[in-house]
Amino acid sequence: MSNGVNETAASAGPAAGTGREAAPGMAALALGSVGVVYGDIGTSPLYAFREAATAASNGGPVERDIVLGVLSLILWALIITVTLKYVLMLLRADNNGEGGTLSLTALATRGLGRRTTFVFLVGVIGAAMFLGDSVITPAISVLSAVEGLKLANPAFSDYVAPLTVVILIALFAVQSHGTARVAALFGPIMVVWFVSIAIAGALHINDDPHVLAAINPLYGVQFMLSHGVIGLVTLGAVFLVVTGGEALYADLGHFGRKPIQTAWLCLVLPALVINYFGQGAKVLADPAAIENPFYRLVPEGLLLPMIVLATAATVIASQAVITGAYSLVQQAIQLGMLPRLTILHTSASQVGQIYIPRVTMTLLIGVLLLVGLFRTSSALASAYGIAVATTMVVDGVLAFIVIWKLWQWPLWKSALLCLPLFIIDVTFFSANLLKLLEGAWAPILFGIGMVLLMLTWRRGSAILISKTRKTEVPLETLLRSMEKKPPHVVPGTAVFLTSDPEFAPTALLHNLKHNKVLHEHNVILTVVTADTPRVPDEERVQMAALSKHFSRVSLKFGYMEQPNVPKALAIARKHGWQFDIMSTSFFLSRRSLRPSAQSGMPTWQDHLFIWLARSASDATDFFQIPTGRVVEVGTQVTV
Repeated sequence: MSNGVNETAASAGPAAGTGREAAPGMAALALGSVGVVYGDIGTSPLYAFREAATAASNGGPVERDIVLGVLSLILWALIITVTLKYVLMLLRADNNGEGGTLSLTALATRGLGRRTTFVFLVGVIGAAMFLGDSVITPAISVLSAVEGLKLANPAFSDYVAPLTVVILIALFAVQSHGTARVAALFGPIMVVWFVSIAIAGALHINDDPHVLAAINPLYGVQFMLSHGVIGLVTLGAVFLVVTGGEALYADLGHFGRKPIQTAWLCLVLPALVINYFGQGAKVLADPAAIENPFYRLVPEGLLLPMIVLATAATVIASQAVITGAYSLVQQAIQLGMLPRLTILHTSASQVGQIYIPRVTMTLLIGVLLLVGLFRTSSALASAYGIAVATTMVVDGVLAFIVIWKLWQWPLWKSALLCLPLFIIDVTFFSANLLKLLEGAWAPILFGIGMVLLMLTWRRGSAILISKTRKTEVPLETLLRSMEKKPPHVVPGTAVFLTSDPEFAPTALLHNLKHNKVLHEHNVILTVVTADTPRVPDEERVQMAALSKHFSRVSLKFGYMEQPNVPKALAIARKHGWQFDIMSTSFFLSRRSLRPSAQSGMPTWQDHLFIWLARSASDATDFFQIPTGRVVEVGTQVTV
């Protein structure tokens, strides 16, 4: 079997409905959201206040105005960026129940009524930086939890990084087995975590009750105005408290808006605020506690249990972003942003439980490199914020388009709502950009690489389609010629997969040219990706008869569904087609690509596209077609 790229491709088109089954109760969904949605933002107290206060002090003592200013910025960042923007606004911008940057991109495209380069590029950048976040979160979260061992026993200092590596390798190793069995424990463990950090913080607010004055936003404003560049650097560290906020929207489809809002307002936000204020009071009473204010809140006898609980919470947070990366890559493949990759299902009952081997290996290599390069959570904190800040800016831009065009708000109202939030996002982005040389280069470099891959795949695919279109024969022309000079007809059904049903598939032309036969029933099959997450069965299949021996079939799948062609074709029986997999042959065109001097792309990008095409998974596996029923026809194409 030659290397190359299959002719079959997915295109996008409108569809409605989700085909969603009855959902569990509100309490169960809210509990589940605590375990999945809030793992990332919920483990931020391990390092966020320490990094912000240390940045504000600029090497000097952590004084009262610093603590109150930082706490005020933390509180209002949580209220404005997370509560107002994500919990109350963006959770309402769902694409048939699903959220996330790519869902928002699809909504913005629908609102504009056409596909635009700007929206596509913004969506690609947001998706790429979300993947960058998926690399950094496991590294910084697990490192910050294990660092508590240094307080329990300074002799453990040299073992923090190696132990972190062991935990991360174990985490990625179990991905292929799925997380369905242990996922049920995520919610209860994270509830225990949030209750524990709230209690730890509440017990120390009395160390200096004046810390509650930081509720007044003027403390944050005064701090920023009086500290100049240091204030902006501090704001970049304060942003660490909202990293993970984008997960609220990305996991919307798993739990729904109300459960996520309920969990945030009733448990997560209060627990985070109490813990941050407890850390502030502890540092005011004991300035030496700034070394690790989170673990200094914990009584010595409970330090080891808290380290174990924190490690479990960070593993859960890491699992959530890994699962999110799988979901985003699957959506990107369906939307034609990435080549096909092998996607394995790890649960027979939960369709969202998937495992992508190549994504797993890429994330693991990236995570281990970060741990090896930075070695401490403080060093890694400089790299963390920029990925999330970029994603939040992207979400803000796309949200404005959705509110203005899709929700049809007046321009001035849309701007009045979105512009202040956008300014805050850009300010956070600028603050994190100051850390470029300290570590922010890492996620930016990763994001640029992912954007380059996506744009190369999209551009190369368009050039490939344009070139092959010049040599293709319109299907109607072929049918007319066969009516005049009929070929030999043999029993059975032949299904020819193609990306454009208006032209004769290459495999059909080669079958007629070399085998000089035509099957009794021939199906020109196109797989279409809708701009909705899922498509109900009643809208899955569209059929049209073309002639005595030919019919055209279109199978529509949502961008969060994995196409199963045989299962979808079985639905066609309702349309009168007696589909029998054992008497059906699937013909696929496999292209072997060669670089061309006049491709429209630089030579290096030609080679990158060809490499991506060769690394794509086989269409037989991607569309779940039985291998014994597939005939592949190879052709060479220059790009």
